[in-house]
Amino acid sequence: LAAEGFIPIVAIYSTFLQRAYDQILHDVCLQRLPVVFAVDRAGIVGEDGATHQGLFDYSYLRSIPHMTVMAPKDENELRHMLKTAVEHGAPIALRYPRGKGVGVELEAELKSIKIGRGEVLRKGSDLAVVAIGSTVYPALAAAQKMAAQGVSLEVINARFVKPLDGALLSKTAASFKKIILVEENVVQGGFGSAVLEWFAEKGVEDVRVKRLGIPDEFVEHATQAQLRHRYGIDEEGIIRAARQMLK
Repeated sequence: LAAEGFIPIVAIYSTFLQRAYDQILHDVCLQRLPVVFAVDRAGIVGEDGATHQGLFDYSYLRSIPHMTVMAPKDENELRHMLKTAVEHGAPIALRYPRGKGVGVELEAELKSIKIGRGEVLRKGSDLAVVAIGSTVYPALAAAQKMAAQGVSLEVINARFVKPLDGALLSKTAASFKKIILVEENVVQGGFGSAVLEWFAEKGVEDVRVKRLGIPDEFVEHATQAQLRHRYGIDEEGIIRAARQMLK
């Protein structure tokens, strides 16, 4: 379809997309075809069980040339990202979690998001939290709670795993010597790894970085809230990591 001028939107669970890795690579990305991957149930799926956890897509998608990878913080941003994806004209994936939206107001007008552009959601001075996708609102909640204790956290919505917002990362690294990176994906090869690779490539030094994500293990059956708490990517986990870094 894509080769004949259509723009296919492939809506598929993250765990099922893993089975099509070679097709993504050779049939779509090698030819730079405008296929949109709407990656559902990305991240922790809870009661769907170990086989359905969608915790690898950042890692397996960002390694493929010509692929753009993004994740919305809420249902409103997802709508704008879908418009962006359809207009992109090349392979692109947006991933979103299982469950309901966070309940934000939906803007009437759809807007295109500049590819590779993040946003600062809350200004801070003590430490920066760069979050993506479903971890953005927990980061904002953590910042609000710590503000009441006299700690100022800057919260950034990265939006893109690939390409990264290099200008925003440079500014953040220059302003903060301590940065927390949060993602609902395995830490190996994921969003945090992408940022560390970028820092290494650009010669960014003297910045202490803490990655929060899923360790090198298969995630078992439990509720989403229980699992996010277990792996420290909820509000409490971000607060705990921030306090440790600020000691």
